Formats: sequence, structure tokens, C-alpha cells
Amino acid sequence: MVLREVRYGIGTPGFRTRQITLGTTLLDPESYPVPDLAELYRQRWQIATSLAHLKTTMPMDGLHGKTVPGVLKERTILAIVYNLVRMVMWHSAMLQHINVERISFLDALRWLGAPHTGMSRIALIVHPKRPHRVEPRVKKRRPKSFPLMIKPRQELRQQLVQQGLRG
Repeated sequence: MVLREVRYGIGTPGFRTRQITLGTTLLDPESYPVPDLAELYRQRWQIATSLAHLKTTMPMDGLHGKTVPGVLKERTILAIVYNLVRMVMWHSAMLQHINVERISFLDALRWLGAPHTGMSRIALIVHPKRPHRVEPRVKKRRPKSFPLMIKPRQELRQQLVQQGLRG
């Protein structure tokens, strides 16, 4: 596979220019100029942030359904709620004449969950402009020290009872 390596700088007044290196299969520099690739990379960050909202803000990192229809129903409900939150964010952004990316997802989710408070959508928290924001890609939660459940619960219970009788 052939890759094209693209480098560009992100300048912030008062700070050193940060060099970004991208590897891409979009090989033609005329069809895919560096500024366009840099903008696509910035948009990819927004997509990653949106997925993080799904997994953490709306606890979708672990599903609770026990059957396939149950999991599908849970995913459908989470998608509906996510889209409702995005609609609230969009409406608030339009009322405030700002970009929807600056509206707080968590604040919109809270407003949607408690609309009887009388707070206007225009009062949602607005984040400052952060066009070249970068964050480390790390896990925030510590892994649990227990082993994964790879056997049926009933079988594991029997093993514990047998161990208790032996010991």
C-alpha cells in the first residue's frame, strides 16, 4: 500500500507552531491539497468527540440488554435521545448565532431531561472557540481487577460453591 505523508503547522498566537503529520491514501496533491486534508483531520476530531459523548456522557459504553432485540431497542433509544440532544444544541446555536460545535452537549442533555426548569435553550453553556484543540487519547477509567466472565454465571457459582466445600 502506498501512503502520502503530509505535514502542516498549527499556529496559535503566543505559542510555538505545532507540527502535525498525517498519513493518507489520498495520493493526488492537486485533488487533495494539504489545507483540505488538515480541515478533514479537524472534522475527524469532532466526530471522535461526538462518539465520546455517546459512550461516556450518555452511558453507551456498556449495553444492558440480554437479548438481541433488547440490545437493538436500547441502541435505538440512545440514538433517538442523541438526536434530540443535537436538535436542542442546533436550536440554541441558531438562537445565539454561533456554531453548534460550541454548545455544551452535557448541558443540552440536562436541559432535555428537565425542561420544566424554565431555563431557555438560549441559556445553554457556550464553549470558547478552540479550533485546534488537541487532547491525549487515553482511557480515563482504570480496568477492574476481576477476570472477564467467559463462562455462564450458573457454572461460575457452582465453582465457587465447590471451592468453598473443599477449603
